[in-house]
Amino acid sequence: MKKNLIWADLALACMAAGVFVSCNGNAEQQQEMKGEEIFYADPTIFVENGKYYMTGTLGADSVNGFKMLVSTDLENWAPVNDGQPVLESGKSAFGTTGFWAPQVYKDGGKYYLFYTADEQVAVAEAPVVTGPYVQDTVRPIDDSEKNIDPFVFKDDDGKYYLYHVRFNHGNYIWVAEYDINTGNIDPSTLVQCLDCTDKWEKTDAGKWDPIMEGPTVIKLDGTFYLFYSANHFLNPDYAMGYATAESPLGPWTKHEGNPVIHRSKVGENGSGHGDWFYSFDGKPYYVYHVHYNDTIVSPRRTRIAPLVLNKDAETGLLDITVDSSRVIIPRMVSADAKLQQKP
Repeated sequence: MKKNLIWADLALACMAAGVFVSCNGNAEQQQEMKGEEIFYADPTIFVENGKYYMTGTLGADSVNGFKMLVSTDLENWAPVNDGQPVLESGKSAFGTTGFWAPQVYKDGGKYYLFYTADEQVAVAEAPVVTGPYVQDTVRPIDDSEKNIDPFVFKDDDGKYYLYHVRFNHGNYIWVAEYDINTGNIDPSTLVQCLDCTDKWEKTDAGKWDPIMEGPTVIKLDGTFYLFYSANHFLNPDYAMGYATAESPLGPWTKHEGNPVIHRSKVGENGSGHGDWFYSFDGKPYYVYHVHYNDTIVSPRRTRIAPLVLNKDAETGLLDITVDSSRVIIPRMVSADAKLQQKP
């Protein structure tokens, strides 16, 4: 994620990093963006009616908003709505720039798109998953201060929680109870989830402020699992780990085996910030982004990895790892191509 940076500042940030040749690549690489491979950063996948729907952060030269792809096999993806945006700046939606990190959420027959714009979290609605998503009242969820990277979770008791990132000399994950009917958080419930404490979370210590972002929360066997990314997105050590808790408000205990997804495990730099989802046959996956290559950060490439869940006999918690031998490189097909579902 491009926290605290707008695209106009990206080249300066790359030079400050020192270890990167370029952030955006050359004209030839930009042309490749329009080819087969998919370049969604901060990706998320929503599953419904035998189809996978993917959206994410688009490139600097793309629309100020979000587009969406559809697949039946996780490998081949086609644009929805003839490639038109599912949410776009100026069309009954909050924000003018910096459209990052969306989440598609369904509740009560209505579809929600939670997203970041202008370094504020917002939500738009649609009657169908493919949008277009709009707001009745164009506004952010909480304009009391900057906040980004939303993820909404509904617990078994019917309460909703908005996980997101707030700034304080760095990026930190917070959570608050959320009213899905009014679109507001309860400020009295705001609590910070994690501190940047582990070595893998700050391999660039001193170069940038601490970064913890991209939350996803799931509940398994009564335990809450908070997946998050750490390090600056320009850092090749940008990676994903998780923490567990007995309550959606924490306190959270970090997994001893972190990071789960890291360049040392998946073989590509900058591997993180995505979302958990289940395949049609109930198997867990994590969709995430990686750097363009070893020397260039953007455009960031999309990856999909199977997850392996093993219960620890002593703690009763799940030890979650990634099957790096079966990482999927999703590719684009034309809107007219017929998507085939694998058996």
